[in-house]
Amino acid sequence: MTKAQREWRPGQPRPRRSIRTMFASSVLVMEAFIAFFAALTAYGVLGRDLGDGGRTGLFVGGCVLAAVLLLAPAVLGRPWGYTVGWALQVPLVATGFVLPPMFVVGGLSLLAWWYAVRTGARLDRENAARDAAQARWEREHPDG
Repeated sequence: MTKAQREWRPGQPRPRRSIRTMFASSVLVMEAFIAFFAALTAYGVLGRDLGDGGRTGLFVGGCVLAAVLLLAPAVLGRPWGYTVGWALQVPLVATGFVLPPMFVVGGLSLLAWWYAVRTGARLDRENAARDAAQARWEREHPDG
């Protein structure tokens, strides 16, 4: 059993999940797919000019970036998790140096990341205010 399961009591309200974390996780997973498909594209399009070693290097590098992006949502709950997410935007946009269209795709992904973090934080603040108002109302009106 997890700590949360051991500490649970009947009638205990479930803590609200962070919308910012859910939005940011979705964007990071989407970016992992983008990185993987960019690696496949680089392998197929540019690999002929680079030889087998360069071809494999491009593919492995893209797959490593995709794997890191896929694992990054696991650390979003930590204080430094969003810093990792911001830092991962740099190599995604930088793949444009290998495949120039990735400057556009990476830039749009960066915009999606920014929007997810900003809007998710705003919605979390609104939910916290709504929960506080509900708790205050329930204290003032115990009979319902």
